[in-house]
Amino acid sequence: MTKAELVNSIAIHTGYDRVTIMNIVETAMAEVKKNVVSGDNVYLRGFGSFITKTRAQKVARNISKQTSIVVPEHKIPAFKPSKEFAALLK
Repeated sequence: MTKAELVNSIAIHTGYDRVTIMNIVETAMAEVKKNVVSGDNVYLRGFGSFITKTRAQKVARNISKQTSIVVPEHKIPAFKPSKEFAALLK
């Protein structure tokens, strides 16, 4: 499902126009991004959590040059589904 399909589906179910729904969806996504980038987790009860994970430093291989490089510790965004959401996938 694309963002446009999501907006159309919400518009059909709620009766609001697509422009209003698109603004709401865009604002919600911007708020999630802003909070995750600042280090805060976003918890949506019954849906899941948008969190920041820290990847540890590791040694990787550059196969073409036959050398080792050090990949420094870095943060990545992650999504963890709620128990109810995960149970639906079984």
